[in-house]
Amino acid sequence: MELYEFKEEQERVILVGVQTRDGDDTLDSLEELKDLVKTAGAEAVGMVVQSRESIHPGYYVGTGKLEEIRMMARAYDATGIVCDDELSPSQMNNLERELELKIMDRTMVILDIFAARARTSEGKIQVELAQLRYRSSRLTGLGTSMSRLGGGIGTRGPGEKKLEMDRRLIKVRISQLKKELEQVKRHRELLREGRSRENIMTAAIVGYTNAGKSTLLNTLTDAQVLEEDKLFATLDPTTRILELPGKQRLYLTDTVGFIRKLPHHLIEAFKSTLEEAKYADFIIHVVDASNPQRDEQMYVVYETLKELEVGDKKIVTLFNKQDKVLEPEIFRDFKADYVLKTAVKTGEGLEELKEVLEKVITEDQIYLERTLGYHETGQIQMIRKYGQLLSEEYTAEGIEIKAKVPGNIYGKIGGK
Repeated sequence: MELYEFKEEQERVILVGVQTRDGDDTLDSLEELKDLVKTAGAEAVGMVVQSRESIHPGYYVGTGKLEEIRMMARAYDATGIVCDDELSPSQMNNLERELELKIMDRTMVILDIFAARARTSEGKIQVELAQLRYRSSRLTGLGTSMSRLGGGIGTRGPGEKKLEMDRRLIKVRISQLKKELEQVKRHRELLREGRSRENIMTAAIVGYTNAGKSTLLNTLTDAQVLEEDKLFATLDPTTRILELPGKQRLYLTDTVGFIRKLPHHLIEAFKSTLEEAKYADFIIHVVDASNPQRDEQMYVVYETLKELEVGDKKIVTLFNKQDKVLEPEIFRDFKADYVLKTAVKTGEGLEELKEVLEKVITEDQIYLERTLGYHETGQIQMIRKYGQLLSEEYTAEGIEIKAKVPGNIYGKIGGK
């Protein structure tokens, strides 16, 4: 008996963007979309940019541009197009009717990547919720387009069979997922409260996708989180404890990477995950220093943090991947309290980083001098665990100590 291997044909897509003003980031955004499409398993075979005062409400691009896209699709044997902005149902319908191709947008590609990368039950719930919210308003716009090809972008993940659901069933499923997420959120809050009771500070690692956040967590704590040179290599947050040279301890939490035009559906669905940054004591912002678009990427990160209402926290910014920086440069982040140059993969700057982290932890500690009775030696262990014991001297009156401790420990240390 002869066996045949069936291989899914790789999608070939044309990227389409609209430039609404001179000097905007449309071209950079399309280059990023090219990477997103590649990560999703498709190949970008062409790119079309139209300069317009505003996005066309009916077709995304002007009707005159449709013929150019149609001709390019034929020339490159493209199977679909991907628009760089989220399309309305009518735009999706109109484009599909005119071009007779599979129509996708940036949000669909990102959701597809998230669906492929979700590993934990929480991640899968969050992705399915985001997919359903996106699709519920587009049931009419997705029908023919999604049936044109058997697989590919937009058909993967926990939500792949939900297209056939009517709005009522989708609404019921969304309600179920919200309840499941609430349970996850409560569990996460309990973990957070537990960490808070331990009086150990928490730092959230944030940054643009593929800046090196997971590599940093792995290198510092041996967390064994997946590292890949791909966008959104990891979705699920991981928290590990870091032992610093001065015996201070710190919780480090990795968060999902940020990106231009991060779909609102995802921010909503991943809020419990992203809120790790909101409840952290301070932020470690990892920047890919070798990326020419690093300033724009930093702006996206800070705008996303603002949307998550993360403010008034100390920020340690790492200009990472220094081993890939070709020319000496001055790196600045005016929002940061500390700025360091690192190359996490080679170990450059990591010792300095640990010193800075220790400094951040101890900055808000209160200095105290006490004479403890010999029956209060347990309090010295508390100081060692949560603060810094600077000196101890055993005298006839008791144990004379000098120490730095967190504010919530200060009142618990007795003595004279």
